Parts: sequence; C-alpha cells; structure tokens
Amino acid sequence: MNQRTRLSMLVTQTLILSLMLALFGRLFYLQVGAGAKYRDAALSIQSRDIVTPATRGLIVDSSGVPLALNRVGLAVTVDRSTLDKQKDQGAAVLKRTSKLLGLKYADVFRRTRLCGELPKANQSGCWTGTRYQPIPITKDADPNKALQIVERSDLFPGIDSMPVAVRNYPGLAGVNAAHELGYVGPLTEADLSGLNGTRYFRSESVGKAGLELQYDTYLRGKPGIKTVIVDRKESVTSESRNTLPIPGSHLVTSLDARLQASTESALADAVLRARASGYRADSGAAIVMDVKTGRILSIASYPTYDPNIWEKGLTVQQAKDLFSDAKGVPALSRALQGQYAPASTFKAVSVVAAAAAGYNLNATYSCPASVKVGNRDFQNFESKSQGTISMKQAIAISCDTIWYQIAFDQWLKDGGLFPKSNAKDYFFTAARSFQMAQKTGIDLPSESVGRVPDRQWRLDWYKQNKNYFCNYSTRAKKSQLTPFLIALAHENCLDGDKIRGGDAVNFSIGQGDTVITPLKLTQMYAAIANGGTIWQPTVGRAVVGTNGKVIKEITPVALGKIGASSSTIAFLQDALHQVVVSGTAAGSFIGFPVPVSGKTGTAEVFGLNTNGTKKDNTSWFASFAPSNKPRYAVVMMVSQGGFGASTSAVGVRKIYQTLFGVTGSTVDPTKAIYPSGPPKGLPVISPTTKVKTQ
Repeated sequence: MNQRTRLSMLVTQTLILSLMLALFGRLFYLQVGAGAKYRDAALSIQSRDIVTPATRGLIVDSSGVPLALNRVGLAVTVDRSTLDKQKDQGAAVLKRTSKLLGLKYADVFRRTRLCGELPKANQSGCWTGTRYQPIPITKDADPNKALQIVERSDLFPGIDSMPVAVRNYPGLAGVNAAHELGYVGPLTEADLSGLNGTRYFRSESVGKAGLELQYDTYLRGKPGIKTVIVDRKESVTSESRNTLPIPGSHLVTSLDARLQASTESALADAVLRARASGYRADSGAAIVMDVKTGRILSIASYPTYDPNIWEKGLTVQQAKDLFSDAKGVPALSRALQGQYAPASTFKAVSVVAAAAAGYNLNATYSCPASVKVGNRDFQNFESKSQGTISMKQAIAISCDTIWYQIAFDQWLKDGGLFPKSNAKDYFFTAARSFQMAQKTGIDLPSESVGRVPDRQWRLDWYKQNKNYFCNYSTRAKKSQLTPFLIALAHENCLDGDKIRGGDAVNFSIGQGDTVITPLKLTQMYAAIANGGTIWQPTVGRAVVGTNGKVIKEITPVALGKIGASSSTIAFLQDALHQVVVSGTAAGSFIGFPVPVSGKTGTAEVFGLNTNGTKKDNTSWFASFAPSNKPRYAVVMMVSQGGFGASTSAVGVRKIYQTLFGVTGSTVDPTKAIYPSGPPKGLPVISPTTKVKTQ
C-alpha cells in the first residue's frame, strides 16, 4: 500500500469518526439536553383543553337594580365539522331540526354559516366563531324537543343539546337601554388572533357593543381550564391541570332604572305626538346628565329593539329590520351617533361669541323681519319683525335676525371672502371653546363627532368635492338637476373653499353645515348650568368584585372650561330661564312648579326622504333645572319632529316630572327620583341579584 493510499484512508477514517461524533452529540442533545422541551411538545400534541366559561358579571343601576344578568338556558347546537361531511352538507338535518324547533330554515341556515360564507351585504346574524365549536341555533329550546334530539341521534347527527348560561336583560321597571347595555356574542378569528393583547378561548362569549364591550375585561372573568392527555383513540389517559373559572366582576352604573324607563317613555310619547301632528318623526334621543359630575343618569334612543334578540337567535327579518331605513335603523344610537343641526339651541354659543366680540349683552338690538346678505334675504322665524328688543328677550323669543346682523358684521370685519391673517372668528372660537368638534369621551363605544364648519374644514371639504361641483351637470342624478342645485354647484365650484356671508349667518343660528350629537349638546348645556366646566360624560360608576371590593372607581373628569366670563355665563343662565318663563317654551311649562331654563330649537333639514317627501324640521329642547340651583341637564331631540316647543319641550317636561316628583303643579319630594341628589355611595350587590342600597 503506497503513501497516497494510506493518506486517503486516514482522511476517510477521520471523516467517518467526525460524523459519528456529531451524530452522537446530536443524539445526546435531543435525549438529554432538550429532552424536556420535546417531551412537552409531544404531550401538547396529545393534550386537549376543556374550557368552562366564567359567569359574566352583572350590570346594575345606581341602586343595584340589575340591568344585565345571567340565567340558565337550554341550547341546541350544531357541529359543522360533522354536518359538512354529509352529502348535502347537513341540509336535511338542519331542515328536520328547524321543523322540530318551530324555526325557519333560512334563519337556522344563516346562524350556522360562518360570516365569510355569506355575501358581505347579507351577513347579519351569521356565526362569528369557527366551524369547530358548537354553534347554537337557539338557547331557549323546549326541554321536550331537546330530549327528542338527544334520543334520536340517528336522525339528528351533529345536533346536540346542553344547558348554557344565557345573558339576559330583564327590563325591570320597564327599562330597555339596548344601545347602552349592548350585547355579547361569540369570538371572531380577529379576537382569537391575539392582536389586541387579550387571550381568549373559543368557547367564550365577549362584549360586542355598549357597556358589555366597554367593560368586557372586567365583566368576562377568567374561564376554567382542564387539560387532559389523550391517546391515539382520543381516550383520556391523564389530567395535567385543572383550574376553576373565576366569575366576572360587576359594573355599577350611574343610570337609574326608574328614570331610564321614564326617559324612554317620554321620548316615545314625543315621537308619537309629532306623528299625530303630521310630522314624519323617524327617530329621537333624550339624555339626563348630572351637571356637577357629567354622570349620565338616563339616556335613550328611538327607535330601539329588544336587547335579548342576540341571545335568542337573530332571525333574518330581525337582522334586516335593525338596519332598515323603513324601520328607522334601530341599531343606530341617536344619542351618541346621530348628527343633527342644533338650530337655535346653538344661540347659547352665539351669546358667548357676541360678548367676546365686545357687544353689550344688556343693550337693545333690532330684530327685523329679514336681513339682506349679498343678494339673498335671510328671514326671521315666520318672517316676523319684533322691533327693538333686549338681547335677553331675543334669546327668549328666539330672534334670528339679530344674529344675522352680528355674524355678518363680524364676517366683514374679518375680511369677508378674503380673510385677514389675524381674523378673530369669534363665532368659530366660541364653538371650539365648547369643544363642539371633539368627542365627549363617554365610556360607550362608537361615539360620533360634531362638526364646526370653520375655515380649515371648508378648505378640506372643497378639496374633496371640487371635481364633483365643477362637473355637476354630468355627475349628478337627473332628479338633482334643478335650477337651484345647479346654481349652488356653480357657486361651490368657484369659491367653495371660502367662508361666505351666508355661511357665517347660518352658523350663528346653528344651521348650514353645523351638526352636533344630542350627547354633545347635553354636555354643553351642563357646562352652562354649572358655571362653565365641561365634564366628560360617564355611564359607569365602579367595577365591583364578587366579594364586594371596589376594583375600579370611575371618577368624574373635567375636560376644560367654556371660554366665557362668569358675567356672560350668568347672563346666559338668566336668558335661558326667560325662554321657559315668557319665551318659546313658556306654553310647554305652564304651571310647572320647578324653575327650568332651556332653549327650543327647530332645525330646517335640506333634502328628501326615501319616499320623495321633503324632510320635516328637527325638534330640539336643551335645558337644565332647577334654574336657581342647577343639578340636571336634560336634552331631547326628535328628528323630523317639527317645532322644538310643541314636541321636545313637552317631552322634557315629562322627564322633569319624574325627576322631581311633580304631579300637576305640585312637587311631592317622596316621589322624586333623587330626594337628596344622585347617590354618592355604591349599592351592595347580592350574588342572587337581590340588591340593597347602603
């Protein structure tokens, strides 16, 4: 064997030895060094988690009356993984089940479809969970019918029945509060992704809207987890952990069930009264706020719906009705999400603007029948001249032309169509000091924001719509090609980026492009009542554990001050009282024993209804009481409800009757909702929902 051969064999032997050492090293690492890691991985493949959902916490009013609680229901569920394996994907079984339960097949089919399996425009009531968890058809099954399903599994493969905890909104004292309480529902894939930082289990239900969503972290509790180890045949061989569920905490709100029911009733009555007078009255809102803290004592939206429909199982028709224009879109909370022109209720802001501009609030001013701005006459209400009157009387009788003149003069002083670099913009500044273009920050989701159409808003709006207005004749519908709209589009094409004289005068009386939510207007009038402090509205009072310990207290938060002097606010408070004593709301409060201050508003609405009829005016009444020592702000709005005085003011009076215990023209303190003011302490909540007040 020559030298070269020996060298080749040595290299080969060295290579083989190196590979063997590497192999033994790797084997040692897998069996010893990382053995624990891989044993855990192997076990995880064989482990199964059995989740026991936690009992959801209660939602109660300020006295402990339950607004949301839990009850036991009997659910009939569908296993999609079983049904999908059948030749007809389980259609025959679902039809058989629907017939037995007395349900429509179309509703059952929708409830058992994943949302992604249905067209986007038709997904209401679909299943937001996965096909691998039981999908409830109903949670209120008749026990006898549920038993038939269990006993005849051959006829109902993939269908099961089990007792479940059902979220229930009992409606005690006649309360609805659907928009405020919200509802719970199954998890979505987005929830399970963990992107929001919260870990969920598939069998859990979570808050989907309202307080249920806002305080879900506290209400949901923690589910119990039992982890078992199974073999290849899915037989349990051992148990690795077992944790008991931790019940959710309770939410105490500032709402009062009696006042909430009264507010809802007064709002519904106002809507029906407006309809009886010939108005469309398609929707409305009413709110009661504590002016010293910003706490919401009641809040209502019309139309509404039964909050229990989500747990009972949403039918196709119910899903359509929730978002139907013909039904008034009951899913929309008008109090938080509705945006409306505030009309004359805005004149409280105009008083602040006039004072800042140097106008003497104690002087007299002319209230003519009309004021000419450019080539257009802006009319007073019903085109009436009121002569020379005081500013206080102008507020009381709701003169418009005084504000036309003041707003137009200030517009000219600021430079008109070509504003000065140091334009004062007193009216826009006053509106911003009331935080009109900001959300109130209420502890409820999906709040809309109002609009102050100032110079920046106008410029942004113009950039977005210039092309449309400059090509209006080709882009608009035939029904919109009227002489007025064509002329308006031409005007907007030329100088739509500018605040015009007409825009300025419309803004001064809460018309034009100005919109506001009823909640924001309530916040504003509460600030006037309390001397200028803008409070953040809150519905939650505290989160209380099942042991009675306060986990989180929701304390009032002051957001700022109105940009007005104490003398201006005092003038405004007195002027608003005159509205009820001798002004536009006097007829609605004749003989009322509690002094009330407020402002009517009748907003003109541009456009047509879906049936082609002209839209009726929006009815407003914004107020606070008692006038001499304000404690409550009450606002009502009825969309297309006609005059503020005859519709909303009458509705607000009914709410005050409940608040103060008024019968006829006398006050009975024993019947008042808060004889000593809203409760300062928290109620004691019993596990059996029997409640006491401390």
